[in-house]
Amino acid sequence: MPYDPTLARLANATLLVPFESYHAPRWVLEGLADGISGVCLFHNNLDTPEQVTALNAALSEATDTPLISLDEEGGDVTRIGQARGSDYPGNAALGAVDDPDLTRDTHRSMGDRLAALGFNLDLAPSVDVNVADDNPVIGTRSFGSDAELVARHAAAAVIGLQAAGVAACAKHFPGHGATSQDSHHTLPRVEADADLLHRRELLPFRAAVEAGVQSILTAHIELPGLGGEGPATLAPHILNDLLRDELGFRGTVVSDAMDMDGVSGRIGIPEASVLAVAAGVDLLCLGRRVYEDQIELIRAALVTAVREGRLPGQRLEEAAERNARLRTWIRETSARRAAAPADEPVGLAGARRAVRVDGDLPPLSDPFVVEVDAPAGMAVGEVPWGLAPWFPGSERVAPDAAQADRLIAGARGRDLVVVVRDAHRYPEARALVSRLLDARPGAVVVEMGLPIWRPDCGAYVSTYGAAHVNGLSAAELLGGAVGAPAPGVG
Repeated sequence: MPYDPTLARLANATLLVPFESYHAPRWVLEGLADGISGVCLFHNNLDTPEQVTALNAALSEATDTPLISLDEEGGDVTRIGQARGSDYPGNAALGAVDDPDLTRDTHRSMGDRLAALGFNLDLAPSVDVNVADDNPVIGTRSFGSDAELVARHAAAAVIGLQAAGVAACAKHFPGHGATSQDSHHTLPRVEADADLLHRRELLPFRAAVEAGVQSILTAHIELPGLGGEGPATLAPHILNDLLRDELGFRGTVVSDAMDMDGVSGRIGIPEASVLAVAAGVDLLCLGRRVYEDQIELIRAALVTAVREGRLPGQRLEEAAERNARLRTWIRETSARRAAAPADEPVGLAGARRAVRVDGDLPPLSDPFVVEVDAPAGMAVGEVPWGLAPWFPGSERVAPDAAQADRLIAGARGRDLVVVVRDAHRYPEARALVSRLLDARPGAVVVEMGLPIWRPDCGAYVSTYGAAHVNGLSAAELLGGAVGAPAPGVG
């Protein structure tokens, strides 16, 4: 087929592309100049503050206000804190405190840091209501299990981020909190009727819309209670009838990553992209490793679908217009925003307020700290966690009960501290901890995930997250060697 520059540029306007380097490759800069709406950066693009600022400046020079985005939720999901953990508590910690002003101020501080680095779109906050204890993908990314609590913090987070001139993106619509599967690997199904979904899942999205959220990110989940089959990302009745007409959202609809099996595993990314745009998605977040050759296939699929009548040309024009409005909002808001007073400790202050202690926590003498390892989720990635920065002799072990005797011997004459993360999800971790507590019932257990499994122990410390500041707040209580933190990307 002959090349159609107008259609190709409209297709480009739906794309949020990744790349694999600390410097913007030529194809990205040329693509931005030819209409690509923006980029999504990951830890492989981020090194020092100076490098990130220079990279984003180069991207901004390629076209007028490109979307420069990332997943920066604070807490466990961080890109600017990937090297050592986030300086901001995540949603679970903020929900445990339940002070919307703190949530707003935390997200304002995080937004200011992102804006200073050159970012203008944050694919956050997660406003899912986490009601499934075994949820493998949300967990501490949620403000909690109560829809009204999540709604008030969703609004506060949106207001805080956008006051910094960074567009917020509430996710994962219509709500990923009731799933026990990960949409990176499969298509989760939420078994709830329409009434419950409206009262629970949709309430925080209503609050985000009312707070003026500029974008909303879709979920690759199936909700038969809302009618139809297949992922919400590809469902016109969910994106149009529900999100647009009922909730009144007028901003940009962003897809969750199109390389996830929950949306493209059976049909491929180009076809899934066509169906997503046809359903009402305006901006295709392509994922972590979808590069130049695949992006050309996606662009060609969109153009071909218009020519074949499968995708109305007006739908591409509508998506391009909404994405252009988002870029205009960013440009105008950034130009008039006032700098917030510097308040660097806001993240640590929030983490300190979130930490909880059940039982007696006496002064510890030369504690022996055992960290029970837990796998990193796809959204989180490999981010450092635990108490080792403040207890240099800490030992990280696999969740294997056969190690119990060796660890008990190593702790002889010392106070024992056992650190876990979402122990309720891992029976091997619980078995090891139980063996240790049988021998040392007065030991301290520190849970850095959701505090759902609570064994009998001397003291049980809940941090509601594994960010750097969550670890520091626990270390302060336990008498660790607390000093000035090392600088991160931000």
